Amino acid sequence: MEECAKAAWSVRQLERQINTMYYQRILASQDKIAVANEIQTTEPKPEYEKIVKDPYVMEFLQIQPDTHVYEGDLEQALIDHLQHFLLELGRGFSFVARQKRFTLDGQDFFIDLVFYNYILKCFVLIDLKMGKLTHQDLGQMQMYVNYYTREMMNEGDTQPIGIVLCADKGDSIVKYTLPEDNHQIFASKYFIYLPSEEELKRELNLKEFHKKE
Repeated sequence: MEECAKAAWSVRQLERQINTMYYQRILASQDKIAVANEIQTTEPKPEYEKIVKDPYVMEFLQIQPDTHVYEGDLEQALIDHLQHFLLELGRGFSFVARQKRFTLDGQDFFIDLVFYNYILKCFVLIDLKMGKLTHQDLGQMQMYVNYYTREMMNEGDTQPIGIVLCADKGDSIVKYTLPEDNHQIFASKYFIYLPSEEELKRELNLKEFHKKE
């Protein structure tokens, strides 16, 4: 209820967040050990994990589950339903750019979507992947985050984070591609339909299992 009051959700929005297990998905995305260790420190660190969910539910795109969709189509659908996507992202997000271009050594790179979270004061970079997550996807996002860290941060900003939204992922790929102290790069699954309660619980339980490994 506290989150509902802070975000000023309507009754319809609150019902959707309950049906998609919004709170449970946020809790499942947090590194409980890191949070416990952080309590022991005198300098609080930005709680990036609190603004990242896994999975994301995007049934509002109204895409049939068996429809073949390209990454560009998914990106356009998210822009067309930006208000709904901002609701799914959570509190504090504002849209910055689509297909943000930057150039390195004469080569152009494009970040699918860029947001800014005014609560944590950081850029949030999102890359969309239709297939299963690869280590190359994570490496690419690491480059994007490094670029924003060194070239785009303003005074008072905290370090940017990157989220790779993918149709499927193996947690071992994430575990062994990213450093153990990683708090900036995240990989999250997405559903383009409203999953059943059983599907969501299975997804959250699987994530909890991998955290204990």
